[in-house]
Amino acid sequence: MAKPLDVITIGRAGVDLYGAQIGGRLEDMRSFDKYIGGSPTNTACGAARLGLKSAVITRVGDEHMGRFIREQLVREGVDVRGVKTDPERLTALVLLGIRDQEQFPLIFYRDNCADMALCEDDIDPAFIAQSRAVVASGTHLSHPQTTAATLKALRLARENGAQTALDIDYRPNLWGLAGHGAGEERFIESQQVTAKLQEHLHYFDLIVGTEEEFHIAGGSTDTVEALRAVRKVSDAALVCKRGAKGATAFVGNIPDDLDEGQSGPGFPIEVFNVLGAGDGFMGGLLKGWLDGEDWPTAIKYANACGAFAVSRHGCTPAYPSWEELQFFFDRGVVRPDLRNDAELEQVHWATNRQRNRNGGDWSTMRVFAFDHRIQMEDLDGATPEKIGAFKELCLKAALQVKGENSGYGILCDGRLGREALYRAEGTGLWIGRPVEWPGSRPLMLEPQLGPDLGGLTEWPQDQVVKCLCFCHPDDDAETWAEQEATVLRLFHATRRNRLEFLLEVIPSKVGPVEDDTTAKLIQRFYDIGVSPDWWKLEPFESEGAWAASVEAIERNDPRTRGVVVLGLDASEESLAASFELAARQPLVKGFAVGRTIFGEAARAWMKGELSDEAAVAQMSERFERLCGVWNRARAAAAV
Repeated sequence: MAKPLDVITIGRAGVDLYGAQIGGRLEDMRSFDKYIGGSPTNTACGAARLGLKSAVITRVGDEHMGRFIREQLVREGVDVRGVKTDPERLTALVLLGIRDQEQFPLIFYRDNCADMALCEDDIDPAFIAQSRAVVASGTHLSHPQTTAATLKALRLARENGAQTALDIDYRPNLWGLAGHGAGEERFIESQQVTAKLQEHLHYFDLIVGTEEEFHIAGGSTDTVEALRAVRKVSDAALVCKRGAKGATAFVGNIPDDLDEGQSGPGFPIEVFNVLGAGDGFMGGLLKGWLDGEDWPTAIKYANACGAFAVSRHGCTPAYPSWEELQFFFDRGVVRPDLRNDAELEQVHWATNRQRNRNGGDWSTMRVFAFDHRIQMEDLDGATPEKIGAFKELCLKAALQVKGENSGYGILCDGRLGREALYRAEGTGLWIGRPVEWPGSRPLMLEPQLGPDLGGLTEWPQDQVVKCLCFCHPDDDAETWAEQEATVLRLFHATRRNRLEFLLEVIPSKVGPVEDDTTAKLIQRFYDIGVSPDWWKLEPFESEGAWAASVEAIERNDPRTRGVVVLGLDASEESLAASFELAARQPLVKGFAVGRTIFGEAARAWMKGELSDEAAVAQMSERFERLCGVWNRARAAAAV
């Protein structure tokens, strides 16, 4: 009978704070990017991205960083039933930097941290029985309590017919052999550590490490002798990572020459960041090992995953999806600095963003759009304060309709709707936020973003950058040049800040439209290198227009999230007719409609003719009714 899990990793879990400035000392870092960290958590995420069903056994603190780890694991598709919350201890932190291609300073903040309190009671036999494999890391063999927990998991795994593996993961200062400032140190000889490791190596079917890690496991700085020493106490397959030479697997006796082992192809890439590369390697190796591939194939997977990690910033964020890995194998290395390979980075972004957002199901999009600024400012009685208060009522209506369900969202601006944006965070809503200056043509952006678009660094990661561009294929060259430059600059800024991008185009306000008008606009933006995560399009009046637009998107970006239909203040009857056409296209995920929902309520509320409660009730009823219209249109299209 198939088991529900492929692999459980056990050990360290922490938060990596990566210095964002490259080439400087850690002392001089001005800002840090926050990622999930810890060898077992990284490995579990890397394996999940490759399609394995993975889980982690660890502890995190009962605080914001612990919740971040738990939530991020869920986003990555990792089972968190084995993640225990420790109310007495803090989650571990690590500060890291990229000094140059050889120096990667780091500081471990792990004094009495949560994961080092893991104990035997945290190991659930029924949970272990659900997995095909258990993977331990060497750090948790450094302390009696965590060793006992690890050994219990390994014994249970063997009793249930599961495979076992060890990532030696040797960090001398986590064994008490180096000071706090020596986190970068990878090897210090220690007979005590060697003896401790060798005491437990017989538990494993697979042991993985760098040459230095096998030196500590084998008690010799001669790699062949170290491997032979390990072989004396363990029958495991040994996979030795050899830096630029790739990796070699040894089954049975250790030969005199490391090159006589089984190897897989390597990949000539630029070294940018070695931190986390071993965990990425382990994820790829587990994929091949557990799928029953031969060692050259498994090592090929592992080498490629390590190459991705070495070429990118961060650990888990650098690891490839299975689709990305196959793309890489099929196409090959185009440039050695993979992070600057635009085609590959688009595949990386598009295939990993699905699980990395806030966990919502966006296969259906029912979006209440109240990001309007000019339209609200023009209402009788409107003031910036009243507009902000009204947008909070819009949010209440959206949440009332959403309930506990997914697939609902809002569009809200940060200038007049700031408080509503704050309150929307953490509610499970999809959140789009506009950046265009209302009505501008050529396109201008909100001054809040700053001339360098640095304002995007202040945005929460789950907010989607929405930009409306009034454009037409017949626009003159000067207008096109200006608008394209703005959209392209914005697109790159969103990617730099790891934000999704929604591009809205409305040609009907500029000139006459035919069935291929919007498709031409879509192609033009793809031609300059803009690949929006979402498109927001007008409600077309013909199937031909929809077919042309959808074909243009799918031809250029088969991995786009999809399309939402805008409303243009249309009546519900008109929207019902447009929804009927749009719903026939699977790429159209739903709608983003505003004034049809809030228009009447806003006019009355601004003049004091409608109470807060009545406004919320009216908007809720209209939003819910419109959701029903879409749902029925989609159901009819599926027949």
